[in-house]
Amino acid sequence: MDQTSLIASTTLLLLVANGAPIIAHKLLGECCAWPVDGQRRFRDGRPWLGPSKTWRGIVAALAVTPLAALLLTLPWWFGALFALATLLGDLLSSFSKRRLGIESMGRATGLDQIPEALLPLLLAQWLLGMSASPSPSAWRSSLSLNISSPSSSTASIFARAPTEPR
Repeated sequence: MDQTSLIASTTLLLLVANGAPIIAHKLLGECCAWPVDGQRRFRDGRPWLGPSKTWRGIVAALAVTPLAALLLTLPWWFGALFALATLLGDLLSSFSKRRLGIESMGRATGLDQIPEALLPLLLAQWLLGMSASPSPSAWRSSLSLNISSPSSSTASIFARAPTEPR
């Protein structure tokens, strides 16, 4: 897979992994919306993660992202690991926001996007052998894909093109 395709594929996987929980919520409402943190509180008295981080969302992302990876000609297991890394980044972001006193669904520019994009893209770099210098055409392609999704706008910044097969 060439550099532009890898950047586009990882950007699309970010959209899928981040979008699957939202779509599951729209389709299922409050059904199966069990909070990941079990509504427990950290020692500061605030929730560990908050009510918007649910097992339904985790299952949705882990089910749909491997299928999307297959459609993008990537291995299903890569999609599963990519989803897991995206979810871990999102949970880390939520945990950090709760410690800073930002309520569930509150905005924190950068903190909302970077962990959930950086972790899976570092994984992609390692597993797919992406290199350090995307070409100008790869940047243009990636930027056009990222216009509609602020949560994955950091994808092209951290994505790297292949150098050697691993």
